Amino acid sequence: MRVQKISLLAVAVAAGLSLTACGSSDNNSGGGDSSSPSGAASDTSGTQGSGGSTGSTGSTGSTGSGATGSTGSTGQNGGQSSSAHGPAGSGRASGAGCTTAHLSFSTSGGMGEGELIVNMKNTGSANCTLHGFPGVDLKSKDGTVSASRSKLTAPTVTLQPGAETRFTLHYPPNNSGGSGETFTQLVVTPPNETHSTTLNAGINVPVTDGSGPGITVDPVGTGK
Repeated sequence: MRVQKISLLAVAVAAGLSLTACGSSDNNSGGGDSSSPSGAASDTSGTQGSGGSTGSTGSTGSTGSGATGSTGSTGQNGGQSSSAHGPAGSGRASGAGCTTAHLSFSTSGGMGEGELIVNMKNTGSANCTLHGFPGVDLKSKDGTVSASRSKLTAPTVTLQPGAETRFTLHYPPNNSGGSGETFTQLVVTPPNETHSTTLNAGINVPVTDGSGPGITVDPVGTGK
């Protein structure tokens, strides 16, 4: 009887283990089915996420492209603008009036007595023009006298870099035998300019009551 009870107990234990194994298998199978829909949802979610990411990337790419295109366009326009301004600037510089800063001055004796030549040389890098009468003030220890304009017609003179032109100052020479008045400086202002340059001079004129000939200046470019 004892042996039989042990055998029955063993059978019962074995049956219990078998049922337990079956239950575990069913549960695992169920878990598999449950994980499968979960996996599908993850895939779907992943697909949507990927689509969103792709859309976002596309949008970013479009924005980046647009910004780059706009920047490139601005750069090109800037280049064209600079290029356009370059020749225009050169054109204006070539036809611009000569400035005092881009002229060098010197003096020399004229063709006859009572004449002084004032030479002007273009020291700039572009052509420039001169048209009209220069301003000339003569300074002595007693004061300043301004030269009057002659009746000559003023030509337009274009000076290339390094080129030179001139004008003539006329004054009455001192033949009176007296000491007269000596002008030691000339303050010269080119036509259409406001800046002057000062030159050393030694012009001696007679002292008069103003009834004699005065000091006159010709326009630039005459008396070559």
